[in-house]
Amino acid sequence: MSTGEAGTKRAESVGEAGNAGAAWSRTDLASNPHAAGDKQERVRRMFAAIAGSYDVNNRVHSFGLDQRWRRFTVRKAAVQPTDHVLDVACGTGDLSRLFADSGAARVTGLDYTEEMLAVAREKRGQSVGGVARNIEYIRGDAQALPFVGASFDVVSIAFGIRNVQDPAKAVGEFYRVLKPGGRLVVLEFDRPRNGLIRWGNDVYTRRIMPLTATLISGDKSGAYKYLPKSVETFLDREQLGVVICAAGFKDVSQTPLTFGVCVCHRGVK
Repeated sequence: MSTGEAGTKRAESVGEAGNAGAAWSRTDLASNPHAAGDKQERVRRMFAAIAGSYDVNNRVHSFGLDQRWRRFTVRKAAVQPTDHVLDVACGTGDLSRLFADSGAARVTGLDYTEEMLAVAREKRGQSVGGVARNIEYIRGDAQALPFVGASFDVVSIAFGIRNVQDPAKAVGEFYRVLKPGGRLVVLEFDRPRNGLIRWGNDVYTRRIMPLTATLISGDKSGAYKYLPKSVETFLDREQLGVVICAAGFKDVSQTPLTFGVCVCHRGVK
């Protein structure tokens, strides 16, 4: 091995060893990132690195549509005034806040990354009226929810199910903590079915967005290279629907949004 090759390997090793390095290297993303045995920890490091610029990049790179998609998801949940809502992988709390605005009695936002929760709590503190009072944010794992069974009327997860180490295990947990008649809503990216739209979306997500999002965030974790790869290699809408049905959910429906860029899945316990 040459000195240069040894140096490169040492750099890659350091980059994968701790928070100071990239969570996702080019080598990691050459294959399926969902197959990584330490995917959960890599995802945590990635979101810790981009927490401060996460909201800005969401708005800019979705052209503001991300909030419209979230509002649609809240409507699909058919929230009632007595409902307790669990928002899994809540990130900086955008969906949690929309559930609170919808009139839910109580909203719990859960996320695996403390840095994202810190932003969510700061935003909660800036709220006016009753919204701040009926949201609680806690750290936790979607695959081992820290709640007794039948605790919630609604469980949601937006753009987070593909980041879980074992999505089927997480969906099983969602079923466990829902009350009978409770609703699950899952918002996740997909690839448009129209060939021309899919081509344009691929160019945008693979070429343009990684460059501009990395520039805005100053990210060195590989987050915005992971994003398109994680969508391409994740379950498609039909496969995710099968996972939801297999967990026991009934009346499962899927609604494509914005030409199928993302899909809102809904199921009932």
